Amino acid sequence: MSSEFSALLRRLRHNAGMTQETLAERAGVGVRTLRGLETGERADPRVTTVRLLADALGLGPAEREELLAAAVHRTGPESRPDDSPDHVEPVTGQPASVFHETLADVAEQLAHAVAARWQREEEQRQVHDPYPLPVRWRQAPEELTDHWANIRRLPAGGTHGPLDLGGRLDEIVGVYRRIPSGRLVVLGRPGSGKTILTTRFLLDYVKSRARTEAVPVIFTIGAWDPTAITFRDWLTAQLTRDHPGLAAPAPGGPSLAAALVETGRVLPVLDGFDEIADGLNRPALEALNATTLPLLLTSRPSEYAAAVAETDVLTSAAAVELADLTLSDLADYLPRTTRKARGGDPATTAWEPVLSELHEQPRGQGSANLATVLTTPLMVTLARAVYSDTPGRDPAALLDTRRFGSPEELEVHLLDNFIATAYRLRPEHGPGGGPHHGVDPERARHWLGYLAHHLTRLDTPNLEWWRLGSGLRRSTRTLVTALVISLTIGLVNLIGVLFDPLGFQLADGLLVGPLAGIIFGIAHWFMVAAKDTAVPPSNVGMKIFGRTGRTRQGTGTRFLIGSLCGIVFGFSYGFTHGVLVGVLNRRSLPDALAIGFDDGVFFGLVLTLAAGPAFGLLALLETPLDIRSAVNPVSLLRTNHRAVVAQFIVWAPAFGLLVAFGAGALIRPVSALLGSVFIWSLASGLKLGFISGLGGALGYGLCLSAWGQWAVFARIWLPLTGRLPWPVVAFLEDAYQRGVLRQAGAVYQFRHARLQDHLARTYPDSAPAATPGRIRA
Repeated sequence: MSSEFSALLRRLRHNAGMTQETLAERAGVGVRTLRGLETGERADPRVTTVRLLADALGLGPAEREELLAAAVHRTGPESRPDDSPDHVEPVTGQPASVFHETLADVAEQLAHAVAARWQREEEQRQVHDPYPLPVRWRQAPEELTDHWANIRRLPAGGTHGPLDLGGRLDEIVGVYRRIPSGRLVVLGRPGSGKTILTTRFLLDYVKSRARTEAVPVIFTIGAWDPTAITFRDWLTAQLTRDHPGLAAPAPGGPSLAAALVETGRVLPVLDGFDEIADGLNRPALEALNATTLPLLLTSRPSEYAAAVAETDVLTSAAAVELADLTLSDLADYLPRTTRKARGGDPATTAWEPVLSELHEQPRGQGSANLATVLTTPLMVTLARAVYSDTPGRDPAALLDTRRFGSPEELEVHLLDNFIATAYRLRPEHGPGGGPHHGVDPERARHWLGYLAHHLTRLDTPNLEWWRLGSGLRRSTRTLVTALVISLTIGLVNLIGVLFDPLGFQLADGLLVGPLAGIIFGIAHWFMVAAKDTAVPPSNVGMKIFGRTGRTRQGTGTRFLIGSLCGIVFGFSYGFTHGVLVGVLNRRSLPDALAIGFDDGVFFGLVLTLAAGPAFGLLALLETPLDIRSAVNPVSLLRTNHRAVVAQFIVWAPAFGLLVAFGAGALIRPVSALLGSVFIWSLASGLKLGFISGLGGALGYGLCLSAWGQWAVFARIWLPLTGRLPWPVVAFLEDAYQRGVLRQAGAVYQFRHARLQDHLARTYPDSAPAATPGRIRA
C-alpha cells in the first residue's frame, strides 16, 4: 500500500500530459512537495492537498475518489484530517497546501536552529567528556501519575495497565514515544540531571523526527505567569523572543510563531515547573490541564506534589523520577576525568583513595557526607571541575570532617571553588584562536554575584542584556537616563560653535542639555520606568510597505507622544533661550520675559510639527527580521544596534529637515500672530535643524531603545559603580565559554539554579571587590 498513492499520482499526471512543475503551479503546492509525494519520500499527503491536486488534474468523480482512497490508505489510521481541532485555516484566497508547506519549512528551520543551539550547550558543559553521566529514572509514585487509561488514550471500557517507562539517558526519546498521550513529567531534586535530560531529549528527538512531527523547543517555564497570559500565547511570545524571525506574518494571518503553536508543530519541553513564582503553581497546572498539547515537564518532586495536592495531576501525563548516582557510577566516571598518576600503576588516579574510602568506610562521617553530596550530576560535575580539571588539587580533602562537618558545607565548598577554578589563569588558547581573558576570581565572583542578585530581584532565571538596568530602582533608572542624555545633548550642542561664538554656545549647551534630559527623563518615566518594565530589543528592519493595523496604531501613539514632547521642550527651550538672549543684550526683565514668551511659542510650534511626524515615522517603517536570522545574546545585541543605527540614519535627517524647513515656513505667520519681529536666517535654520536632528535622535535612542538602555546602564552606570566590568559583553561571553553561564536563545542563564542562588546569597560578602576593573587580556 505504501506506493499506491505515489504510483497513482504519477499515472494521473502523465495521463493529463503535465510536468511536475506545471501540476505544482496549477495546484498551488511546492514542486518539492509534489516530487516527495510521487517518490514516496512524503508519507503525509493531507486531504486538502489531495483535493487541490485532483482539481488541477481535472479528475472525474471516480478517479478523484480513487486518489483520495489511496491517500487515506497511505497515511494510515493515525493521520490527522484537515478538520482536526487544532487545524488553522489560511486566509481567504490562500491555498491550504501553501499554508501548511510554509509552516513545514519554517518548522524545519526551527528544528535546525534549536538543535545547533543545544548541541553547542551540551559541548560547552563537557557532557561527553569522557562520557555522559548515567542519568537513570524510575516510575514516579502513582499519586503523581494520571490514570493509565487516560495516558493510553483508551475509549471507555478499554483494558489497560501501566507502561514500563524505566530507562537511561540515551533511551529518553524511546520512552517518550511509548506514551500515547505524549505527556511526560520528569521529577528530580536539584542537580539530579533534569536539564541534561531535556537537552538530550531535544537533540535525539530532532534527529529522529519526521517532517510532519512537532519540533521540541525548551522553554524555561519559571518565567510564565498563568494569571496574566494564556499558555499558547506565552509559548508564542517566548518563541518570538528567542527566534525574532518567527514574528513575521504567517500565510494564515497570525505570526509564524503563533501558527506553529496553534497547529501543534511545537513540542513544548517545559523546564523548571518548580521555579514558577509562589502561588502560581496551581493555576499553571490548571492551565496546562486545559490544553491537550503533548509536552514534557520537569520539576522538583515536592513542588509538583504540592501543586497536585491543590488541584490535580497533569492530565493524561505519565511521571518518572530521576534516580541518584551510585558509588559504582562514581567509580566508573571520576577516575576517567583526571590524568593518570606519574610513576607506579598507570591506572591509579587521585580519586582512587577517595573511592576506596567510600567503599570500605561507608559509615564514616567523611564518607557519608561525600556520598550524600555526590549523588547528583551537578555536584559530581563541580567536584570534577575543582579537583580533576585543576592541577595540584587533592580530592582527599573532601573527606576532611574538620573542614566540612556536613553535606551542606561540602556543597558550599564546591560551589565556591567552582568559580575560582573556572577563572584560574590558563595558558592555553581559547576557542577563537586568541588567549583566554584573565579575570581575577574575586572580581569575577563579585560581578557574577551582582548578576545573580539582579536575577533574584527580578525573580527570573533569564539574564537579558536589555534588562540589566531593571534591577535598579525606578527613580534611579530615570535619573541616570536623564543625566546621560543631558550630557550627551549638551556636548552635541557644542557643534553650534560653527555658527555662534563659543561663550554663547556654552551657555546654550548648559541650557539645552539639562532641559533635554528632563524632557526625555519624563518620557522614560511614563513609557518605561512607571510600568516597571524594560524596553524590549527591536527585532525590526526598515520597510514602508506591508503595514498592519497594529503598526498604524503604534504610529498614532508615537505621533501623539512626539507632539507632546515637542511642544513641552520647544516652549521651555524657546522661553529660557529668549530670556538668555535678552539678558545677554542687557534688556530689561519685562522685555526679556516677552522675548522668552515669543521664542517659546515659535520653538514650541516648530518642534511640535517636527517631532510628531518624526516619531510616527519610526513606527511606520518597522517590519520583522528575516526568519534565517541567527540569534544568541550577542547577535541579538548587534542586530538591535543595527536597527537603532538605521532608525538614527532615517530619523535624524527627517527630524532635522522638518525643524529647519518648519522654522522657515512659520517665521512670518508667527511674527504676524505675535506682532514681533524675529531675526532669522538660513544659517539659523540649518543650525537648529542639524543640532535638533542629531540631539533628538541620540536622546530617543538612549531613552527608548533597548540598545540605548544597554549603553546607559551596562556600558556606563553599572561599570562606573563597580557592579559590572567595563567590557560587559566580553565578560558574559567569557563566562559562557568557561561554563559558568549557558545560553538559552537570546538570553544567558546560570549553569544551574543552585549556583545562581549561592552567588546571590554571597553577593553582599563580595563588596570589597566592588571597584571598577578591567579584564586583563
